[in-house]
Amino acid sequence: MSPRPKKKQPTTKKAPAKKAPAKKARVKKASAKKAAAKKAPSKKARAKKAAVVTASAREPAPAGSVKPAVLVISGPNLDRLGKREPEIYGDQTLNDIHDRLHRLAQELDAWTEGRQSNHEGDIVDWIGSASDEGFDGILLNPGAYTHTSVAIYDAIRGSSLPTVELHLSNPDARESFRKRSLVAPACSGRVAGFGGDSYLLGLRGLLAQLANE
Repeated sequence: MSPRPKKKQPTTKKAPAKKAPAKKARVKKASAKKAAAKKAPSKKARAKKAAVVTASAREPAPAGSVKPAVLVISGPNLDRLGKREPEIYGDQTLNDIHDRLHRLAQELDAWTEGRQSNHEGDIVDWIGSASDEGFDGILLNPGAYTHTSVAIYDAIRGSSLPTVELHLSNPDARESFRKRSLVAPACSGRVAGFGGDSYLLGLRGLLAQLANE
């Protein structure tokens, strides 16, 4: 008798081993997780960063002082003074202007506080709370908001404080859209075209107005 043929044993194919991710890919993935874990800054922190207050430009008035206190507010892009189009706005920084104002205020027996923000809401809040903070008047350079902000106009109208509008350049000698000021009808005066000296002239005018009230 011939021998029986042997049964073929079923064969199983081994699945190919998974390749470990490349070192570069692992590092990239870990970095992405780490970045996602970082929390975005809070709204309060962003607002604090956006609003720049020049503390050195203020000399706190002693208790019971009758020195007139003036709040100096500068709007969008004025933090770029000294770098932004110096042929139009000059080479002084905003801090330079605040320091000059501080020295002039001392000479005139007054004191100032300089603030700057690129955000309309900050400016509206500062104008609205100025009287509650003990200020007697406001010097305001609204920047580009001069031509667009009904909110700032309303804030000035709603404030009990005299406000002088300031500009480094002369808007009336520039582009047509700059020739209309929405805030001017709410202000007691306007100084424009004298560079950083516009702030100094505005301070003198505002103090004279306060002295006559």
